[in-house]
Amino acid sequence: MTTTIEDARPVELAVGGMTCASCTARVEKKLNKLPGVAASVNYATEKATITGAADPPALIGAVEAAGYTATVVTDERPPQAQDEYRTLLVRVVVTAALNIPILWLSLFMSVGVDEWRWVALACATPVVTWGAWPFHRATVVNARHGASTVDTLVSIGITTAYLWSAWAIVLGRGEIYLEVASAISLFLLLGR
Repeated sequence: MTTTIEDARPVELAVGGMTCASCTARVEKKLNKLPGVAASVNYATEKATITGAADPPALIGAVEAAGYTATVVTDERPPQAQDEYRTLLVRVVVTAALNIPILWLSLFMSVGVDEWRWVALACATPVVTWGAWPFHRATVVNARHGASTVDTLVSIGITTAYLWSAWAIVLGRGEIYLEVASAISLFLLLGR
């Protein structure tokens, strides 16, 4: 008797590293290329449901080939997910704390005092590097696979605003956009 896709018991994978719908489509496409596999990936739950005649190591390998991580879902929450949540929470808190002086300096000290720009730059540097690291990392991972996502746009926007601002501060003239780079980093981290 031949097992069809409809007869096979579904396998559920927890997929890590997806940051937008484009990522979801890429993972789903990679899984569906496997022979005898029908896959559906849900970005909101970060899970892939697969039916068909493929073993879990082959499924995990296909997801990893697309640039993401995968583990077979069990009934308990994996410790990796809890660690990722804690890391994200720390990243959000530190980024929010650094955004306060950046926004305050940008809004209230922008007229007549040039030294405030250097303080804002010092506060913005960890925000746009460490705070926005998930966006920069996703950009690099996707670039390795010849793709771009929303994270690519976010990373380019944050980096451009920061570098332009740093250049304007060094030259001593021009508008700066440190509050934009910092606030975007914070708001998108909160969205995660």
